Amino acid sequence: MLLRLDFNTDVAPRLLFLKGIGVEDSRFGYIITHNPFILTESLENLQTRVNYLKSKKFSSETVASMVSRAPYLLNFSVKRLDNRLGFYQQQLKISASNTRNIVGRLPRLLCGSLEPVKENLKVCEIELGFKENEIQSIVIAVPKVLTANKKKLTQIFDLLHNTMKLPHHLITKFPQVLNTKYLRVKERHLFLEYLGKAQYDTTLPSYISLDRLVSLPDETFCTELASATLEDFYMFQKTL
Repeated sequence: MLLRLDFNTDVAPRLLFLKGIGVEDSRFGYIITHNPFILTESLENLQTRVNYLKSKKFSSETVASMVSRAPYLLNFSVKRLDNRLGFYQQQLKISASNTRNIVGRLPRLLCGSLEPVKENLKVCEIELGFKENEIQSIVIAVPKVLTANKKKLTQIFDLLHNTMKLPHHLITKFPQVLNTKYLRVKERHLFLEYLGKAQYDTTLPSYISLDRLVSLPDETFCTELASATLEDFYMFQKTL
């Protein structure tokens, strides 16, 4: 397909089109490597799809960012894009504004299969026991939960809920914990437990913020949360 294309009549106009909608030159290679078929889409179709996204109140900057990160986005018809946006809005029972927010931050939601998304929503509700409003809150904060590996999602939830004894409302308040590496949370929790500091209840004194537990670098975690040295933590890790 690529060998049959003429650079001046086929390739250059589409690169200029991407540049015209705000895509950085540095992203051209990434987009074409992942989706060479964009070079065979008619300019009219590409423009129609961009116009559609703008009609749904996605800003020009957001559209450029979405195309840069989800190279297949502009290969899909307006009908499919519309169906996808409708699916997320109806399935999650959220506003058009929140739907835009989620899709703008994770544009591959408009490109991939919906089956893993449906399955993850069922997992969150049935297996993990989150309420509808809690799932909405989690997804709005961390859209990646929709496409996360099901096994990893249930594994991290089991650690948070059953081992660390965190109630659903606390996980919902700090949903970033669901998107953190399992081993990172486990090792830090066990270290705090060993030190007698594994206290996550926000209503009690000297509680450990879940947000800081997962986001701080090792050294800061040790000094500020564990009141220990980095060497202490490394020595403890060797015992696990």
